[in-house]
Amino acid sequence: MPQDNSDLVYSTDSLVLGKDKAAVKVSGENISPGQQKIRVRLDRKSRGGKSVTVIEGLRMPDAELKDLLKQLKSRLGTGGAVKDDLLEIQGDWRDAVMAILEKMGYKPKRSGG
Repeated sequence: MPQDNSDLVYSTDSLVLGKDKAAVKVSGENISPGQQKIRVRLDRKSRGGKSVTVIEGLRMPDAELKDLLKQLKSRLGTGGAVKDDLLEIQGDWRDAVMAILEKMGYKPKRSGG
């Protein structure tokens, strides 16, 4: 097929480069807690019906994310994990997580329903 009539739908070159640049940019920034756009939502998809509170939008290094997760887990008495720069906490803890984050200086918003 000639190049002129090509209908290219997907290209790995530009997508991979864009993701790498975004990851470096996010990890290198020092944004105050009040300026970050943090969303707290409930997720049940592909978890066998179990509820998980997801916190997204935190811009901090991985070590600080793990420390924050450890604090949240100990205060709530539940389990959790860091996956793809998202914090996942087992159970429906949206209100409690939002209250804890507000005390820490963040301005979280409830997302979803």
